[in-house]
Amino acid sequence: MATRHQAREAVIGLLYAYDLGNPEIKKFAKDILEDKKIRNKQREFALSLFDGTTNHLDKIDEELKKHLKDWDFDRVGFIERAILRLGAYEMIYCDLDKAIVINEAVELAKKLGSEKSSKFINGILDAVAKDLEGKESETKQK
Repeated sequence: MATRHQAREAVIGLLYAYDLGNPEIKKFAKDILEDKKIRNKQREFALSLFDGTTNHLDKIDEELKKHLKDWDFDRVGFIERAILRLGAYEMIYCDLDKAIVINEAVELAKKLGSEKSSKFINGILDAVAKDLEGKESETKQK
């Protein structure tokens, strides 16, 4: 049985293909996950992450762009962008511990990205997490 980590890794592949200009990938997502032996609860988890990320892409990208200092978002590598988008989606829209989300993203970056990807991913997602925590504490104070 696939793990959540493996499901996330498959979602990175789907997001990568989607970002390369293949929106039709959505039609084949279930088949691709089946080929990767991601089934049952993990498949549903992966599909919810993929659909959620693609459905909220504008807000996710807006959030990420706020934290890219001296970087053009379009120059970020496709794999790194997919990992950042998935991590940001999970922090913004899912009730998951931000440290766990960041750790998963860093591990995926080490495996799938370039040599410096993990530090880059960690820095950006940490900034997003701090920004979100600041907004959450403002809301609680009101």
